[in-house]
Amino acid sequence: MTENLYLCGFPPIYKFMSLKTEARNTTKLALPIIFGELAQMVLHIIDTAMIGATGPDSYKQVAAAALALSVINIPFVLGIGITISVSQLVSMAKGRGDDKAISHYLYNGFWICAISAVLISLGIEGGQNILFHLGQDEEVARLALPFLRVMGISIVPMLLFMTLKQFTDGLEYTRTAMVLSVLSLPINIFINWLLVFGNMGFPRMEMLGAAYGTLITRTLIFVVLAYVILTHRIYKPYIGLRKEQWSLNLQSIKELLRIGVPSSLQIGLEAGVFAVSGIIVGTMGGGGKQLAAHQIALQCASFTFMASMGLAQAGSIRVSNAFGQGSWAKIGAIGKSTFLLALFYGIFCAILFMLFRNVLPELFLHNHSEGNAEVMTIAANLLLLAGLFQIFDATQVISAGLLRGIKDVKFPTVLVFIAYWVLGLPMGYLLAGAFDMQASGIWLGFIIGLAFSSLSLTKRFLNKLKRHV
Repeated sequence: MTENLYLCGFPPIYKFMSLKTEARNTTKLALPIIFGELAQMVLHIIDTAMIGATGPDSYKQVAAAALALSVINIPFVLGIGITISVSQLVSMAKGRGDDKAISHYLYNGFWICAISAVLISLGIEGGQNILFHLGQDEEVARLALPFLRVMGISIVPMLLFMTLKQFTDGLEYTRTAMVLSVLSLPINIFINWLLVFGNMGFPRMEMLGAAYGTLITRTLIFVVLAYVILTHRIYKPYIGLRKEQWSLNLQSIKELLRIGVPSSLQIGLEAGVFAVSGIIVGTMGGGGKQLAAHQIALQCASFTFMASMGLAQAGSIRVSNAFGQGSWAKIGAIGKSTFLLALFYGIFCAILFMLFRNVLPELFLHNHSEGNAEVMTIAANLLLLAGLFQIFDATQVISAGLLRGIKDVKFPTVLVFIAYWVLGLPMGYLLAGAFDMQASGIWLGFIIGLAFSSLSLTKRFLNKLKRHV
């Protein structure tokens, strides 16, 4: 095993201790990012739970909210991809000790992301009638429409918040955005309590109230983070240069887009394949049992993925900083230590999924009816596959982040496309249908695609290291 790792570019076991410091520094940077990401996930869970508590027919509103969010998700994650360029270039400039460039990238990045956010929001508003052309229940689509429109508007403050968060993350000041993300939970719960249920004299708006709660909360955290950046002393070296550096520059915009657009496509390709997989599983019949089990397994995998994504962002930021310094030795140490962290984390999650595969579905389905029992059995089997999925998912997102940190984004996007849309989804569809494996076939397709993505991206990063070290 040790010799194999050595041949792949990793040092033998007795040298692993030299990576301990880099692993600790990456983890320290990653933890606030992870908590912030988890807070945003919990926010959606809270919204769903509060919408589900509005009455006996609340399942229709829950379904409508899910439909609207499904439509919004892909353009939203494309916007998130654009914001990533800010942290990468800010971190590189910090590695060079170039405060002027940091200030300049903040300004140009903010306006690129602001324009992108407005265009995405307008696109959602203009395309709102797509809800009635997706083969969904007409009442569910009708309920989803006003929710979709308000949530589309909320994308603007959220992407602006994420742009500023990427700026602070790039400087390795990750705690402020984390604190705001965590504080947004009680704020959102309180606003939902007022608007969803109509307390303290406010109108009872039910699911639409949850959408307004999200809009208000996202606007608040954006305004507060903007205020902190403009006034706090740690950002003064960059904000103080605004008269000199805050101007739009075509070359800077191109530089940001060269990282932002491929990053956006990578995230969009992944989000798209999971969205399509849900549609495919939904056509398998069985009264929705396969789809329900698929969603349970996907929710569990998505929750644990937040830690992998946080590690990937932290590793990418630190590699960008080292890239700005021109230190390939440091890039190698950060990259290998982050990859090993992800590998061990993926194995840990795989073991948990396998051990608790019969317990986790009960967190989602409390009523042990015959139908629910069948769903939990299917979900338990899917969680076995999701365990193996965890290992490849953790390592592929790390390798993609490390490559992004050294400005290698174009060809990795091609590899991601092949992994998901040439291998993963077609193989999953074939196994699900031709071999009658149903949802299990889709998950085997995921594993095949992610394995290709993980191995190819990791090999590319190690090859880059060999050329420079």
